[in-house]
Amino acid sequence: MKKLIINALSFLVLLTTSCQSEKKEENSNTSTNTKNSIITSNDYADLAKLFHDWRAFEKPPLRDGAPDYTKETFEKRWPYFIAQKEQLIAIDTINWSIPNKVDWMIVWAEMNGYDFNHRILKPWVRDPAYYKTVWSYKSDVPAHEGPTHHGTTELWTYTFPLTSQERTRLLKDLNVIEPLNNQAKENLIGNAKDLWITGIRDIQHQSVVLTELKMKPKIKEDEEMISVINDAIASTNDLVSWLQKESNSKTGASGIGKDNYSWYLQNVHLVPLTWDDEVMILKRELARAWTSLKLEEHRNRILPELIDASSSEAYNKMADEAAKSLINFLDDQEIVTVKPYFDPALREHLGEFVPKEKRNFFLIGEHYDPRPLYSHFYHWFELARMDIEPHESEIRKGPLLYNIFDSRNEGTATAVEEMFMQAGLYDDSPRTKEIVYIMIAQRAARGLGSLYAHANEMTMEEAGGIHSEYTPRGWMKTEKELLIFEQHLYLRQPGYGTSYITGKYLLENALADYARIQELNNKPFVTKDFFDTLNSIGNIPISLGHWQMTGQNQYIEK
Repeated sequence: MKKLIINALSFLVLLTTSCQSEKKEENSNTSTNTKNSIITSNDYADLAKLFHDWRAFEKPPLRDGAPDYTKETFEKRWPYFIAQKEQLIAIDTINWSIPNKVDWMIVWAEMNGYDFNHRILKPWVRDPAYYKTVWSYKSDVPAHEGPTHHGTTELWTYTFPLTSQERTRLLKDLNVIEPLNNQAKENLIGNAKDLWITGIRDIQHQSVVLTELKMKPKIKEDEEMISVINDAIASTNDLVSWLQKESNSKTGASGIGKDNYSWYLQNVHLVPLTWDDEVMILKRELARAWTSLKLEEHRNRILPELIDASSSEAYNKMADEAAKSLINFLDDQEIVTVKPYFDPALREHLGEFVPKEKRNFFLIGEHYDPRPLYSHFYHWFELARMDIEPHESEIRKGPLLYNIFDSRNEGTATAVEEMFMQAGLYDDSPRTKEIVYIMIAQRAARGLGSLYAHANEMTMEEAGGIHSEYTPRGWMKTEKELLIFEQHLYLRQPGYGTSYITGKYLLENALADYARIQELNNKPFVTKDFFDTLNSIGNIPISLGHWQMTGQNQYIEK
């Protein structure tokens, strides 16, 4: 691995160099009018204002009531984007506090995400799933996983029967579907075979969800609502037919290539790694997880096997006990400050009994002991915090664009599965540790497959083969839908499939550096202080959180 990433903090040197080079290049290419509009500033308030202007710009204008992703509109708006990027580069952060410099980096990363989507990813051109409008569930991370258009219908935000105000909102939401689907048939000219064929499933499922919507309380008596839903279903089915017809001509690769992947990691998600680095880390983690699992199995060989829940009553009892165990452990062992909203946030997602023959990978483990999965549900603590204790920074208060939060949210959720285990969560059930290592191996295997798919060295199906074959105990072979869902998502969103393991790696690096600095200053390492500090920083890339927690200013000069 390159010297650049021996210490994750040194990645900030790369960002600094990139920013300075970018400033010189963009200044030399800017038109006279644009140059005259750029004002050098060192006031944080100007960054905050630019952030709001940028976010307003990032939402496309409407065309026939739907977000406009046509080529003509992108080209027309491009100079305005360049002017905003120029204004950001012109801000002088030399004497700013670390948190304010971190905010600058977040805006820079988001603008790079827009640039990358415009040049390379082009989901509105290459990815039929981008046109999925109706979402029936809330994501467990700050925003939907993967590229998502700006006019979605979030059914999970509605309570039925609808109030008059909510009925009006839903009608407005649903009226986006037909014009957007019509636009999709103009915009989707890409040749990414795997994205195209697999994306049809997402659009097909939209019809199923819309049909189920008609069964909600008071909906079927509402003639206008039923008419709008039926139009949306007809439009969705028409788009599916068009996609299926066009799919016969799709022959191209869906991955973005190693160089583009590395640029995206470093400049958008602020992950200080390359494609090759991630391959090495995931291979190492896969081998470590398998080895640890086998040694744990040996250690536990005289212990009885775990018994899975065989009924709803048994599952509910086990889930309740697991939730209590996790929350009490975090509190009693002073792992993190347990807020009043932790328990209710977790209990909304305890799951339910599923017959053995229908269990996917995560449900298999959950029916033996839910605590490893509930540890990953640290996600829900973080989302509750966003609602109840939003960050004071306007830039960090809401979800970052383009899934830039993945190393933080998915990485932390994955890391704490093992960290809580190492801190003693399963002292009462040693065999549960085996589930933790199986979960790590699965995340490493699926991420490794996604890397080869993005390098166009494997098809999505072949990448799924690694995902399936290298997951212990055959737990990824019981149900195909999860395999397809995950590999499709990771092909759509570069870096997401690996973020669970690479984010874990970066968080471990941050913890180690934080502890080392405490030791150098003759201070004790306090686990609760570390996690509370991490939580207070917000859902931002781990590399930036690492910077803010350690405060080593030689890495922050811009």
